[in-house]
Amino acid sequence: MRQMTLMEGFAGEGAGAQPLASRMRPRDLSEFVGQSHLVGEDGILRQMIERDQIPSMILWGPPGVGKTTLANVVANATKAEFVNFSAVTSGIKEIKEIMARAESGRRLGLRTVLFVDEIHRFNKAQQDAFLPYVEQGSIILIGATTENPSFEVNSALLSRCKVFVLKGLSEDDLVQLMRRALTDKRGFGALGVSCADDLLRKIAIFANGDARNALGTLETAVANCGVGADGRPEVTEKTLAQVVSRKALMYDKNGEEHYNIISALHKSMRNSDPDAAVYWLARMLEGGEDPLYIARRCIRFAAEDVGLADPNALLLADAAWNACHNLGVPECNVHLTEIVVYLSLAPKSNAMEQTYVRAARDAQERMAEPVPLNIRNAPTRLMKELDYGKGYTYAHDTDEKIARMSCLPESLAGRRYYTPSGLGREANMKARLDAVRDWREGRTDVPPFSTPAYRGR
Repeated sequence: MRQMTLMEGFAGEGAGAQPLASRMRPRDLSEFVGQSHLVGEDGILRQMIERDQIPSMILWGPPGVGKTTLANVVANATKAEFVNFSAVTSGIKEIKEIMARAESGRRLGLRTVLFVDEIHRFNKAQQDAFLPYVEQGSIILIGATTENPSFEVNSALLSRCKVFVLKGLSEDDLVQLMRRALTDKRGFGALGVSCADDLLRKIAIFANGDARNALGTLETAVANCGVGADGRPEVTEKTLAQVVSRKALMYDKNGEEHYNIISALHKSMRNSDPDAAVYWLARMLEGGEDPLYIARRCIRFAAEDVGLADPNALLLADAAWNACHNLGVPECNVHLTEIVVYLSLAPKSNAMEQTYVRAARDAQERMAEPVPLNIRNAPTRLMKELDYGKGYTYAHDTDEKIARMSCLPESLAGRRYYTPSGLGREANMKARLDAVRDWREGRTDVPPFSTPAYRGR
């Protein structure tokens, strides 16, 4: 096979300086692929576009799923003036200029649709500048963002916009887009490029739901492909292997996906599902997450969700953190896998978290009573004269090794914060605690330490 040059690869009709993704951008809903829940036959956004009744909206979704494309479809379909505005290159001055023109148009009965790409990049003051014009109908705002608008868009502005959630494209969606690019004159239609379906699917998997990524990868593969026996350009497995080196996982260490995936890891371990837990662990590590962050979350999990049901969990989680600290990636991946599997299969108890929550609630909501006199230290004569330490019983001096005195403030006497789960090792804790409470509250005369439960038998 003869290797094609880059210029030969793009010599067909419709080719040019624009990237393939830009050339193949859908012009109307008939060319739009994906987001059937919004623009399918019964999709609410489709109906709004076809009726030209567009409300102010936020289009939220990962990169390359059609946010800007939908805005262009609106631009082609609406009878309003369409203004494309970038949050990256524009500031409040440009906003005010556009708003003034839009207000003048409103007075003449004209509508203005303002598309703001990457609206999350605007600060609060810039977003506030839109608010009065959205309220009075001077503009119809369409904002696009990859970040959760609950956190990145002002609540006042968000409340006046309809939020549409766009999803990552499926493999079938991406394959459909690439097939069109191979046959459409705007793409490589004039070249007659050959690319097997299984290779298109590999590109789709690599693209991870991102149409721009898929078309960019296809474009690079075509630019570097050879000519087959029939004289047509042909993308082969070898060509694709040179282009696709490593799958780009959608994982933003500072964005919402970071919190989504650590939540998935935590909940999978809590549900005793090691397979799911290790998958989410791999997603984080392969996406570039700091292993120490994951190890810290495991230490928290060991106390919050396992607790005294398996006290060794906390020791092992701490050991995993030390392994990550000393080794780093990729060597520590196996240590994180070990602790994630261990925590997934450990008996579960959230008694430690619930114990603290109950105590913290009383500490915050009830009057801060003084420490009972009997358990205060009395290092000075004055303190002794004021009865500090009076009535204190040193537990080690008793036959039972436990005193019947109360250590809580009077208003909280008898309060129960710790409620053992009775699972795993905590079953022993529960039996011991029951024996202590029964003796202390006079329900039995049998010393707690003499019971089999207290002795751990």
